[in-house]
Amino acid sequence: MSSTELRHTALDAVHRSLGATMTDFAGWDMPLRYGSERDEHTAVRTRAGLFDLSHMGEITVTGAEAAAFLNHALVGNIASVGVGRARYTMICQADGGILDDLIVYRLAETEYMVVANASNAQVVLDALTERAAGFAAEVRDDRDAYALIAVQGPESPGILKSLTDADLDGLKYYAGLPGTVAGVPALIARTGYTGEDGFELFVKPEHAVRLWQALTEAGEGVGLVPCGLSCRDTLRLEAGMPLYGHELSTSLTPFDAGLGRVVKFDKEGDFVGRAALAEAAERAAQNPPRVLVGLVAEGRRVPRAGYAVVAGGEVIGEVTSGAPSPTLGKPIAMAYVDAAHAAPGTEGVGVDIRGTHEPYQVVALPFYKRQK
Repeated sequence: MSSTELRHTALDAVHRSLGATMTDFAGWDMPLRYGSERDEHTAVRTRAGLFDLSHMGEITVTGAEAAAFLNHALVGNIASVGVGRARYTMICQADGGILDDLIVYRLAETEYMVVANASNAQVVLDALTERAAGFAAEVRDDRDAYALIAVQGPESPGILKSLTDADLDGLKYYAGLPGTVAGVPALIARTGYTGEDGFELFVKPEHAVRLWQALTEAGEGVGLVPCGLSCRDTLRLEAGMPLYGHELSTSLTPFDAGLGRVVKFDKEGDFVGRAALAEAAERAAQNPPRVLVGLVAEGRRVPRAGYAVVAGGEVIGEVTSGAPSPTLGKPIAMAYVDAAHAAPGTEGVGVDIRGTHEPYQVVALPFYKRQK
């Protein structure tokens, strides 16, 4: 794809003025980093970071049967989500394969916002549109209606409080409320993909620059820095959060990914993939296939997606994500490995890095958990 065809967020000029290194991400020209990835990562862990996530795919679902429709289309019990709350869920194929992982916000009694990954937004939109047949529900592509700015890290509540009179203290994790931030109308959500406390702010694209600048000024005294997609990846990896195309794909069911808890068989009515997922649940319980685990390097060499995991000269799995961990000071990876080698502390496991079997320790996920 040539650079002329890339989509640009409302903050494109801001990123360039800050000297960002830009990259093509799912057809969007996005900031990869502004300076040092490690410094950006550490800022989010210890202070605060500011992210442009306007490439995410917002899809609005409205109508008298919006809840029933989403219960049919997705694997979670969306009807049980209260107004002002959000839920992590998935949309699966009829065969149980994962099309995408999603966050669904219930904005009003009959209004929901589904947020899809940028790379899957069109696929999710098409699937929802198709599955809406027969329901009194409308599916609307709102990708161009929103810019999305995230402020993440331990200083983020204080930064945001200085710009809004919304009740942030009363805003629970995975909840959202409408408010005004720096004079800009926003949906303020206490969600994120970093393992830290933080907020995601959905605003109109024409308000994005004003909000970004206000947050930047409000965070100056506490070490807020702009952050790119590169440190977002290392932050989510440390937090053990899956990334579509790495830990999740159409060839895996939620049970294969160790995320069977998102599938709610006890909800009313049928849902797409139900029969296949019931079989997958039984298979996983009786004879688990490969299990998603954490790996921590004993040496310095960094594992990458697709590298083989080995034990006793045999291939026992595959790395799905790998990077140097700034917090642990060692290379880490997530990998699917045979169940026999999945227990934390399992000895003799390595990663084949260009022909050399580098020793790795199997650990439970996540690698990092913030102190409450």
